[in-house]
Amino acid sequence: MSEVVLPALGESVTEGTITRWLKKVGDTVAVDEPLVEVSTDKVDTEIPSPVAGVVQQILVQEDETVAVGAVLAVIGDAAVAAPAAPAPAAVETPAPVAAAPAPVVEAPVVPAPVAAVPVAAPVAAPVAAPVAPAMPAPVPAVAAPAAPAPVAADNESDPNYITPIVRKLAHDMGVNLASVRGTGVGGRIRKEDVLAFGSSAPVAAPVAAAPAIVASPLRGTTEPMSRLRKVLAERAVASMNSSAQLTTVVEVDVTKIANLRKSVQANFVAKTGVKLNFMPFFCLAAAEGLQAHPKINSSVDGENIVYHGTENVSFAVDTERGLLTPVIRNAASLNIAQTAQQIAELADRTRNNKLTPDELSGGTFTLTNTGSRGALFDTPVVFLPQSAILGTGVVTKRPVVVTDAEGNESIAIRSMVYLALSYDHRHIDGADASRYLTDVKARLEAGAFEANLGI
Repeated sequence: MSEVVLPALGESVTEGTITRWLKKVGDTVAVDEPLVEVSTDKVDTEIPSPVAGVVQQILVQEDETVAVGAVLAVIGDAAVAAPAAPAPAAVETPAPVAAAPAPVVEAPVVPAPVAAVPVAAPVAAPVAAPVAPAMPAPVPAVAAPAAPAPVAADNESDPNYITPIVRKLAHDMGVNLASVRGTGVGGRIRKEDVLAFGSSAPVAAPVAAAPAIVASPLRGTTEPMSRLRKVLAERAVASMNSSAQLTTVVEVDVTKIANLRKSVQANFVAKTGVKLNFMPFFCLAAAEGLQAHPKINSSVDGENIVYHGTENVSFAVDTERGLLTPVIRNAASLNIAQTAQQIAELADRTRNNKLTPDELSGGTFTLTNTGSRGALFDTPVVFLPQSAILGTGVVTKRPVVVTDAEGNESIAIRSMVYLALSYDHRHIDGADASRYLTDVKARLEAGAFEANLGI
């Protein structure tokens, strides 16, 4: 017998909550095969089995919280539970399956009467036969040709009459017939009128179908908060209640960075293995700005302000379990290639639940890409003990007034982005935030990152 205990998951982690057992009693498990999912206040992770064998006992149930070192389960020799597994294996399953064909034998009997239905088919045929000759007989006697003449005359003079061909044409072209002026007899709308209107009216352009909205299966349901969501909720409320938070926003022209990205993208991917987006530029500019503005990279400790000696930038990653913030350490000392690789690697391991708690701690400042889903900007929440968080909006092209070296103004298409800095107003003033943002803005708009690419 071997005991599986809750291992130490980080320096500051003292307990964990069992969120889901991946094996049950009697299941076979291999060495290092995931056995149970555990949630802490830092991260959700899987605990692998230290030995191979069969799960004999599960001592901690789901949703229970236990301390590090507590025994979670007992695993025994596979030979002990081996006889139990084959017994119910699939011996009884064939029995009901074999019985199933019995009623199926009677199924062919049902189609036998159905085969008699063809008798109804000939009956319908003779009935239809007399109907056809009956029609032509009265037609000559009634002088039917005289009837269409007056009808056509009335339709020609009726401006509200629209032929089926014209209606179909208008429908296919997306033309509203109420908006078409008819040029036919009495103002009747003709095919030529629809064609002329359709070729000149811009209304026909919006033919694209509206995007389909798929209803979520969560509608009308209730689910308990995960431990991670509870921790995030508690920290957000505590942060808002314990600090005075304010947000300052600036607009930045990142056209030069956009052009630089296009020119080096292929070479960058070939040498680093990751795509070059705007985040590494934002991260480097933000980290460099922290070196000149230490208030933004500080924490409040009682009545003291602690100015951190390194720029450890946390960045927000959206996962199915909630928002997590892995840390890029000493971000100001890294080049663009190193930053891009760390962002890609940490984000991938965060989404796949492969991070350690220590990789989620120690951040002194946070960067969140609120524009990743198209938002212009938001007012992000600062999570204590940090004092500031920078939100980057979506980069969009729009007309902007630009001034050349001679002071001449003109309108040009530029790549623009909003940067929103939320900060703890207890010790950071609006002027401090504005000075920091102005320096970050100047660094980004200059676009002089060629020496920092690292390729």
